[in-house]
Amino acid sequence: MTKKMHSSKFWLALTIFGFMGQVAWTVENMYFNVFMYKMFGASPEDISLMVGASAVAATVTTVFMGALSDKIGKRKLFICGGYILWGISIFTFCFLRLDLIEKVVGTAVQAATVGISLVVILDCLMTFFGSTANDAAFNAWVTDMTDSTNRGAAEGINSMMPMLAVLAVFGGFMAFDLNKSESWTSIFAIIGVCVIVVGISGFFIIEKDKNVPTKSGYLKNVVYGFLPSTVKENLSLYFHLLMFIIFNVSIQIFMPYLIIYYEQTLKMANYTLIMAPAVILAAVATFFWGKVYDKKGFDFSSAFSVCFLALGYVVLVVAKSMVPVFIGSLFMMCGYLCSMAVFGAKIRDLTPMGKSGMFQGVRIFSQVLIPGVLGPYIGQAVLKNADKITNSDGTTSFLPNVNIFIAAFAALGVLVVLAAAKRFFMKIKK
Repeated sequence: MTKKMHSSKFWLALTIFGFMGQVAWTVENMYFNVFMYKMFGASPEDISLMVGASAVAATVTTVFMGALSDKIGKRKLFICGGYILWGISIFTFCFLRLDLIEKVVGTAVQAATVGISLVVILDCLMTFFGSTANDAAFNAWVTDMTDSTNRGAAEGINSMMPMLAVLAVFGGFMAFDLNKSESWTSIFAIIGVCVIVVGISGFFIIEKDKNVPTKSGYLKNVVYGFLPSTVKENLSLYFHLLMFIIFNVSIQIFMPYLIIYYEQTLKMANYTLIMAPAVILAAVATFFWGKVYDKKGFDFSSAFSVCFLALGYVVLVVAKSMVPVFIGSLFMMCGYLCSMAVFGAKIRDLTPMGKSGMFQGVRIFSQVLIPGVLGPYIGQAVLKNADKITNSDGTTSFLPNVNIFIAAFAALGVLVVLAAAKRFFMKIKK
């Protein structure tokens, strides 16, 4: 296959939209729970509800909007317009303040309950615009613009972005006192405006759409990826999506509680200083690991990346001080991002040409919906008897413990079984 050559505009758009999209998702995935925890006294059940509701919203959106982007054939419009609306929806969180809500409902306790409900509702709205722009349109665009000779390299860059975003967010958040509502107001305003600006820039740096509008009906496009006949025609794709589900369940068991665990349980107020070098090294590793996928293939690259992740879990179970926590975080972050890169590249390679938008809904089922519902539920279950602390205002908060890493490790065991089954059946087939 001839390698697709790309202009500097492609790589610029891939970098800018990939990075800013992940900044927005990082704030949602890693800090909305902190926002609810600190501002409204959220419980594990509240956090699980928010993550699950957002996962459902992301999946439904991606299924319908991905199919619509295939039908209309206007990826650029969906990306740019979606990012602009995404930024506006993030900006609305500036008005979610306990003092403002209390003026309406009367008491602090009622205001906290209402505040949690509003966070969940607005999170779903934000997810709708974000999933339209990023999950549905942007990811389909990346698939359209690459082929099997360079998807690993492109996916390596794309998969770096979550950790670069984490680094940027961690560094930026150091300037704010997250116990103060005005800090959150500033954060949501800054992130919202930045996402809007990136959306506008896309009209100038994203090249003209190359995908051709599909001739099939819209509803047929919507259900295409879920039809038994489609599964039968693409068995390898769906098997790797099943493996991707297990991998993401493992991640979602601990990720919603990670920052709270560092800050509250381990009493590491300077967790950013621990995570920043780990994030930088993980991002560099991911960039090169995408190239390893292009040369060595999925089996080789995924085996090592999953082992890195498992080792990170083991170290974090026993680590209590700064250096061991850094080592465990480094292995965990490297394994997480490198695995995301190789799974992402493999799924793009197996996606039928000209139907990338239709398959974004199937991909989001494996990456967001099932893991986003099942993972936090498992995390909530293993934290059922977690220790609690009493806050200065008389409310109580839970303390995440190492059970989240033990459960995440167990989920990887299921992934290993699936990988072994794959190799066994491939030998029989030969």
